[in-house]
Amino acid sequence: MSGAEELCESDVTVRDVQLLISKKDEMEAEIKALYDLLQDKGIGMDGPLVDREGYPRADVDIYQVRTARHNIICLQNDHKAIMKKIEQSLHILHAGEKEKREVEAQAEALQSHQALPAAFAKVDVVTPGSPASMSGLQVGDEIIAFGTVNTRNFQSLQNIAEVVQHSEGKPLSVSVVRNEKLVSLALTPLRWSGKGLLGCNIIPLKR
Repeated sequence: MSGAEELCESDVTVRDVQLLISKKDEMEAEIKALYDLLQDKGIGMDGPLVDREGYPRADVDIYQVRTARHNIICLQNDHKAIMKKIEQSLHILHAGEKEKREVEAQAEALQSHQALPAAFAKVDVVTPGSPASMSGLQVGDEIIAFGTVNTRNFQSLQNIAEVVQHSEGKPLSVSVVRNEKLVSLALTPLRWSGKGLLGCNIIPLKR
């Protein structure tokens, strides 16, 4: 199934989704390996390639670093695209199931009555190009579920931090309220050029 093909119910099979997830895992492993390479060289994504006098640094393989940085950017774009395709494929696979219809009906009812679950935290910063940004997370999103953390069991931001640390390279199901509507996202904690594994800042909401 090529990127140019339209996704329709007859095209998508469980095997297709498994292959997409396998490809996504390979991308994440490659991105991590490239980041590790740059970190080992102590240069990262933004470290200078020239010395103070403007000459190419002799202690760094300039070509290797530039290639790694370019590949990371390309892979991040590919990763975002394949995550969207996985989400679309899963939606198609489950569209005809009774449970899916019930969930959609409940979500529609909640939205129409504006009776959405209470949020326990809010996103106030999302860095462009970060894993959070790639997942579709936006500033102002109010979090009602983050992996296994929800309104009922949330105690502090440490709960979210623990989930993130144990889920590096694995997609987390995140549910947020955005513009009074329920939005579901797949967020994969991942090493990137910035700090942490998400690239966003989350603040608790007073309850």
